[in-house]
Amino acid sequence: QVQLVESGGGSVQAGGSLRLSCAASGFVFSSPAMGWFRQPPGKEREGVASLNSYGATSYADSVKGRFTLSKDNAKNTLYLQMDSLKPEDTAIYYCAAARDRLPFRTLLAVDFAYWGQGTQVTVSS
Repeated sequence: QVQLVESGGGSVQAGGSLRLSCAASGFVFSSPAMGWFRQPPGKEREGVASLNSYGATSYADSVKGRFTLSKDNAKNTLYLQMDSLKPEDTAIYYCAAARDRLPFRTLLAVDFAYWGQGTQVTVSS
């Protein structure tokens, strides 16, 4: 049974930093693509950053240069380091994993089969 458990969300002032963690279990962690998505209040879920099965990363334009995705296979944990946070980064952040290996880069939610419960990030101005 695949489980993804996010942690690390919270409230921070603009310009601050947070690191989100996603603890994964129930699958071969090193294999599938994984990513972070977010859903701002009243908006659709959007891709933030992802890592395909070959280690290639993708970032949404809105977070490039500020967010960094990393993965620790030994700890079965995916991270999202978020720096220079802005109020528009306020959202529920979700960790996601694909069912199979993905050789291509993607930030589309439809490419990911497994989802965590989400963690709230609030950035105040």
